[in-house]
Parts: sequence; structure tokens; C-alpha cells
Amino acid sequence: MNQFRQYVTDRLGRDAWFPLAESAGVPSENHRLDAVYPDEQIVALVLAASRLTGQPLNQVLEDFGVFIAPALLRIYAPLIDPAWRTLDVIEHTEETIHTVVRARIEGAAPPALLARRVSPTEVQIDYRSRRGLCSLAEGIARGMAIHFGEEVDVDQPECVHRGGERCLISVRLVEGRGEAPTA
Repeated sequence: MNQFRQYVTDRLGRDAWFPLAESAGVPSENHRLDAVYPDEQIVALVLAASRLTGQPLNQVLEDFGVFIAPALLRIYAPLIDPAWRTLDVIEHTEETIHTVVRARIEGAAPPALLARRVSPTEVQIDYRSRRGLCSLAEGIARGMAIHFGEEVDVDQPECVHRGGERCLISVRLVEGRGEAPTA
């Protein structure tokens, strides 16, 4: 919740948070980083941001993902091998970061990410979450690439929002931009 508040003030200005939270019907006070909040609150906030900006919901979610990626990398730095780059972090998120989040934060339910390296320059993610925030996952991948000075192509050949049985996200390192990960 704090991260979304920071996103709103960064993207829309210092005075945007309180009216946005009010229009979403969400308390505007500071929230704790280690707490779990009802999904309805974040959904209401994202919908309000979409209405306010006129941007489609998936675009707001993706932009928010780009925005929070550096903070997530800082928070979970102790769990991330210093040699890892974008694709490595994505490939190992489930067994490192998400496992710890589920164990340490009561009620936390990060998405299940079944990631597999299909080549030295590509990871495919089978994204499964009742929340359906696959656009957020795409944004986080893009934000991580920016953090690591890499460029990636992210696409979704299959998505539940387009009638698919799952969300399949492909993250491909653009050749000649950044270095290919080693493992």
C-alpha cells in the first residue's frame, strides 16, 4: 500500500494521494510494508488511478510494476545472488523470494510463478494468481531490466484476460543490450 501511495505521488503529484484514496473509499493513512491488506483496497486504488489518468487498468498496473521493481530488489537483496541479473531473478523468484514472503508475512499470497529458462536469453513464466495481476508482473520484469541496465521484450502469448487458461509471460533479453545471464 505504501508503495502504491509513493507511485501515485510520484506520477500524479504530492496532492494526488488523498483525493485518490477518498474516491476509492480507502483509508489514506500510512500503511505498513509487512502487513497484508484486503485485495479490494488495492483494486479500488488502481481503478481510481485508471479513472483519474484515463489510462487502461493494465497500463496502470504495468507502470506500477516498473515503479516498484527497484524497491522490491532492495527489500529482497539478501535473498538475491549478487551475480544474478534480470532473467536470473525472475527464474528464481518463486523458490527464493516468494517462499520467504509466504513464511514470514501472515496472510501473504504472492502469485505462483512457475518460471523456466527456455534459452540463455529467455525465461517463460506460467503466472497463476486469483488476482489476475499479470500486467503488474510484466511491469516488474521491465523495471528489473531497467535496474540492471538491460533491455527486455515482454509479451504474453496466453492470458486469462483474453480467454486463455493461464497467463504465460515471456521475458526475452534484447541481444546487444545488457549481458546474457550465466545461469
